[in-house]
Amino acid sequence: MEYTFKALEKLILGIAGPDAEAAEEARKRQAKLAKPPGSLGRLEELSVQLAAITGRVKNRFDKKALLVFCADNGVVCEGVAATPQSVTAAQTVNLARGKTGAAVLARQFGAEVRVCDVGVNAKICEPGVIDRKIAFGTNNIAAGPAMTKEQAVRAILTGAELAIGAAREGVQVIGAGEMGIGNTTTSSAVVSVLLNLPARDVTGRGAGLTDEAYAKKIEVVERAVRINRPDADDVIDVLAKVGGFDIAAMCGAFIGAAFARMPAVIDGFISAGAALCAVRLCENVRTFLIPSHASFEKAFGAIMNALGARPLFDFGMRLGEGSGCPLAMAVLDAANAVMNDMATFGEAEINDSYLEPLRGIDAFTAGVDS
Repeated sequence: MEYTFKALEKLILGIAGPDAEAAEEARKRQAKLAKPPGSLGRLEELSVQLAAITGRVKNRFDKKALLVFCADNGVVCEGVAATPQSVTAAQTVNLARGKTGAAVLARQFGAEVRVCDVGVNAKICEPGVIDRKIAFGTNNIAAGPAMTKEQAVRAILTGAELAIGAAREGVQVIGAGEMGIGNTTTSSAVVSVLLNLPARDVTGRGAGLTDEAYAKKIEVVERAVRINRPDADDVIDVLAKVGGFDIAAMCGAFIGAAFARMPAVIDGFISAGAALCAVRLCENVRTFLIPSHASFEKAFGAIMNALGARPLFDFGMRLGEGSGCPLAMAVLDAANAVMNDMATFGEAEINDSYLEPLRGIDAFTAGVDS
């Protein structure tokens, strides 16, 4: 793949919207399954969304992959993270060796982990790590742009390349995760610009900060936006000026998944910020996104509102790495099982005429006026 603006343009133009016909057929099949209408809630919604994504009413995801993009962020020199930068390199290796929380969860739920170095500030000598290093970390966003626009495009296309490559190898669903100390700061800056929200409303404590360090983090995000003046209407400009290689690569993974017409699972805050970037670059990507868990970070709810999405569960998770994705993939398996294997009223030899007055209305959860 060429890592050029023209290549990114071509990729985006190749992304089609939802398959409305398949989605409608999925709705019709759900209406025939032997259950009260809507009684399986989100599982029913997911099965229709999956049909819109793949063009098939019945789906099976036998091959799953968690793509984890690893990179360092120069802004850590401002004291915005309690964790030393060296942890990025260490956890990049541990992810590839299956030793991290995300890796353990992926293994438990049958997802392969593909770890990609797009900008770790160290030489990684680990066979399981895909080497796509763009630079040894980004620059300090509080002092100037994180990277060039060309590097931002390269990172986006690197993520897209991995997602499309996975699809060609038979992967049917991906999740996008990250590893990079300081990346809640860069994500906060990106989201602040894209959603036109003040730094204090989008900046959280990340992996944990003292009150003093947290105040400094908010000030750093404010300064980064003020100094760099990113153009909110130009996602590449925003990523280049206040983003990170990891966020840009995850953005590309979502775009690549949409191009390959496979669902892409969002992890937490950073992954959601990347998804927002992807949708701003290409509106058609929206259909292909499935959020996993609710994030502790301040801006997560605002991102979900902007995407018109809601997470599948809230387990109080805040690890990152893509750790929510394998759990969400298990939920997708459940939605597929219902659509594929549940009997229709006809197959169950049940006369469903009694449900006619209830179809198309909320007869189960609506309150009664007094």
